[in-house]
Amino acid sequence: MTAVSSAQAAAVRNYALVTAAYWGFTITDGAIRMLVLLHFHKLGFTPIQIAMLFLFYEIFGVITNFLGGWIGSLFGLRLTLYGGIAIQIFGLVMLGVINLQWPIWGQVAYVMTAQALAGIAKDLTKMSSKSAIRLVVPKEAESRLFRWVAMLTGSKNALKGVGFFVGAALLQIFTEIYGDPLGFRMANFVQAGALALIFCSGALLPADMGKVKAKIPFKRLFSKSKEINLLSAARFFLFGSRDVWFVVALPVFLYDELGWTFMQVGSYMAIWVIGYGFIQFVAPQLLGGGRPGRAPKARTIQIWTLTLTAVPALIATAFMAGLPPEWVVTGGLILFGIVFAFNSAVHSYLVLAYTEDDDVALNVGFYYMANSGGRLLGTVTSGILFQLYGLVGCLWFSTLLILAAGLFSLKLPDPSKTPVEWVVKPGD
Repeated sequence: MTAVSSAQAAAVRNYALVTAAYWGFTITDGAIRMLVLLHFHKLGFTPIQIAMLFLFYEIFGVITNFLGGWIGSLFGLRLTLYGGIAIQIFGLVMLGVINLQWPIWGQVAYVMTAQALAGIAKDLTKMSSKSAIRLVVPKEAESRLFRWVAMLTGSKNALKGVGFFVGAALLQIFTEIYGDPLGFRMANFVQAGALALIFCSGALLPADMGKVKAKIPFKRLFSKSKEINLLSAARFFLFGSRDVWFVVALPVFLYDELGWTFMQVGSYMAIWVIGYGFIQFVAPQLLGGGRPGRAPKARTIQIWTLTLTAVPALIATAFMAGLPPEWVVTGGLILFGIVFAFNSAVHSYLVLAYTEDDDVALNVGFYYMANSGGRLLGTVTSGILFQLYGLVGCLWFSTLLILAAGLFSLKLPDPSKTPVEWVVKPGD
């Protein structure tokens, strides 16, 4: 009993440290995206130019996830987690000192470089935090694993929504006080200072968390199980389907077509992401997988992915029917957010359920590389399709991407498990 209590107490402490660091980082991640999008749209950047600002963010996210798991296995997840936070601080400072007198191409190149750092930082912290949860909860305790992963993922997404609001609010408040470009700079410097405080908590996390004793050859980055490959492919198309209409197209549509202010756009998107995160947070209870001995199966993700396919198609059809755009967007976002949150929560559980301890950082890194690849696809096509075909074109392409995710999900097997709620290994 003492060994069990000690193991649980250590697990809870480490979980709290990882979650707190990830929470703080996530707010700045959401705020940067909204800051950059709204500020440069106000300066006259087109949707395609705005999408290009985030191109390096997504490209370097793909690279980081591919290499980050390998680095985390070699040097420990504390290094990758807090290394990501340090890189984010540097990226915020870079954005804060941009010279808006440069020509457009120079500003685009500079912001793309800063966004590359933000992409590296985001995926280092995401890979590290998700991998760390796998190590503090035994795989055999599958219902506990589902709950804790859902709590981390749901709270992260809710706080990213808070970040959207924070970014829009800081931009509007500081711009009204100081004008351009000082308002934009101050918004970035304030975030860098707050994140520096979080960085100081890194010393409390075990330095060797996630570090393996045996040297891992580089070629193991390419050697994945069938389950991980299929799940990663489904993840690629799933997240592409969200970002193709949410990242660039939706906020520009709200600002241009509906005439909303920065604060209104940021608050609206923040509320959606917070609600989406809340659904992820309670997904184990809503799906019946939060009870001991119960966890999602392959059929769970198959049903919810194929259900999601109909949602963007319905939204696009409502727009084409001439229904009021405010009501179509709001109702569609609510429905899409609920179904998408169930999909994402089950995905985040399955990648850990399919993974053994020694491969956790490698597999989670590979899986989130696919996640970043989907976001890259969605971000680039969001700007292009919106400029050419409007929001309706983005929604139809989203439907096709979800259908592809569903087809890969149909081939997934059930994860193997031992129905034990908490297992204490010798020496714990």
